[in-house]
Amino acid sequence: MARLVLVLGDQLTPELAALRAADRASDVVLMAEVAEEAGYVPHHRKKLALVFAAMRHFAAELRAAGWQVDYTRLDDPANRGHLRGEVERALARHGLDAVIVTEPGEWRLLEELQRWPAATLLADDRFIADRHGFARWATGRKGLRMEHFYRLMRRKTGLLMAGDQPAGGQWNFDHDNRQRPPEGLIPPDPPRFAPDAITREVLDMVEQRFPGQFGSLHPFWFATDRAGAEAAFAHFLHHALPDFGRYQDAMLQGHRFLFHAVISPYLNLGLLDPLALCRAAEAEWQAGRVPLNSAEGFIRQIIGWREYVRGIYWWRGPGYARENALDAHRPLPAFYWSGETDMACMRACITQTREEAYAHHIQRLMVTGNFALLAGIDPYELHEWYLAVYADAYEWVELPNTVGMSQFADGGLLASKPYAASGAYIDRMSDYCRGCAYDVKAKEGPRACPFNLLYWHFIARHAERLRRNPRMARMVQLWAGFTPDRQARLRHDAAAFLATLG
Repeated sequence: MARLVLVLGDQLTPELAALRAADRASDVVLMAEVAEEAGYVPHHRKKLALVFAAMRHFAAELRAAGWQVDYTRLDDPANRGHLRGEVERALARHGLDAVIVTEPGEWRLLEELQRWPAATLLADDRFIADRHGFARWATGRKGLRMEHFYRLMRRKTGLLMAGDQPAGGQWNFDHDNRQRPPEGLIPPDPPRFAPDAITREVLDMVEQRFPGQFGSLHPFWFATDRAGAEAAFAHFLHHALPDFGRYQDAMLQGHRFLFHAVISPYLNLGLLDPLALCRAAEAEWQAGRVPLNSAEGFIRQIIGWREYVRGIYWWRGPGYARENALDAHRPLPAFYWSGETDMACMRACITQTREEAYAHHIQRLMVTGNFALLAGIDPYELHEWYLAVYADAYEWVELPNTVGMSQFADGGLLASKPYAASGAYIDRMSDYCRGCAYDVKAKEGPRACPFNLLYWHFIARHAERLRRNPRMARMVQLWAGFTPDRQARLRHDAAAFLATLG
C-alpha cells in the first residue's frame, strides 16, 4: 500500500532512513514549508531563505531521481501553516492513510509526531552515535566529559588511529590551536554562491513575508544545494584546513571567517555527510598536506562536540532548556539584537551575526556567551537568541552548547568549569580591543573594560560554588585576597555597569 513519506526541512539527505524505507514507484514524498516552523523563534532572514531554498532544491533533486514529490510552499494560499495540517491535506489529496518519517531533531517535533496515529517514525541514523546508546553510556557516570566520549568515537570510526592508539601519540591537540594570527595574514574567504532562479524566488518571498525580522537578507551567498555545499567544503579542505587548527580560536574584525569552514549550515541541513567530511580531512593529513593538529581539531568538532551535544540533548530531555544552576535572571539586553553598544567585541560579533547569520565558536562562546554568563543573563533567553540568529542553529546542537557549555546552567554536567574570562582573553585572541571605548587594561573605574568588572563580580557572587571547582578555586582565592576596599570598588563599578543594561 502506498504511503506518504514526510521529509523535514533539515533532513535533506538522499539516504535518509524514511527514503530508504520507501518505494520510489508508489510512495509520495511530502515536503512542506509551514509558518509554524518559520516562526517558533524569530529566525534570521538568511536562515529562513537558506532552509526554504535548500528544501526546494532538494525536492528537485528527488524528482530528478525518480521520486513523486508533493511540495507545499509557504505562500500557497491553501497552506494551513502547521505541519500536521499539511500532512492531512496531502493524505487527502493522494488518498493515503499512512505516513513514514525519520525522527526529527527536536523534542517539540518528536512529541508532536508521536501523537499522529498514522505516522511510523524511523531512527535518524545520519549520526555516528545512536542517541539511545549515548544515554546508556552516560547514565550512572560520575563524570560526563566530552573527551571520554570523543575517544570512543575515534575508536569506533578509526579516524586518526594507529591501532588502538591515537595518531601522533595524543588524542587532543587543543594546546596547539590557540595562536593569534600574525600581522598581515590574509585568510581565504569562503566561497560565495550567486543565487539561482529558485533561490531568488525564495529571497523575494522572505523579503515580502518577513520584512522586519532580524538579520540582513542581502547579500545572500550561501550554497543552497548539495553541489554547492560540497564545493564549499572542498574549498575549505584545500585552502583553509592547513591553518584551521592553529588559528581556530582567533578573532579579527577585518576577517570574519578566518580559516573556519563555514559548512555547519549545510551539515545541519543534511547536505553533507559528517563521516565523509572527517575522512576527507584525515586523508589530507595522511597525504602530508595538512598538519595533524588541524585535522584533529576539525574532526573533534564533528565526531566529538557535535555528536556529544546531540547525545546530551536527547538524554536530558525537554526540561534541559530551563536549567539555571547559577540562578541567572537578568533579561537579555536589547543590544544583542541591535549591536548598538560601546563594547567593540560585542558590537563586532553581533554586527557580524546580523549581517552573516554566522559567527564562529569562539565568538559565540567567549564573547557573546561569556558576557551573558558574567552579567547573569537568563540562560533560556540567551538560548532563544542563539536559536534565532544563526543559520546553523537547531535546538539539538544549540541548546546544550548554550545551557551547558556557555552558561554552565546545568551545573557542570557538560563542562568542567564555567567559561568565564576577563577582557584579557579577548585582547589576547582578537584585535577588537584596539578601537574600543573601554580600556581593556583598566580593572576599575567607569572606563574599565566591562568584562574585567563583571569577571570579578561573577567570581564574588558564585564564590561558594566555584571554590569547590578545582579549575576555578584559584580565582576565588585571588578574590578573597583583595582588600575590602578594592572588593567594594569592584562591586560598585560592576553594579553601575549592570544598571545600564536595564
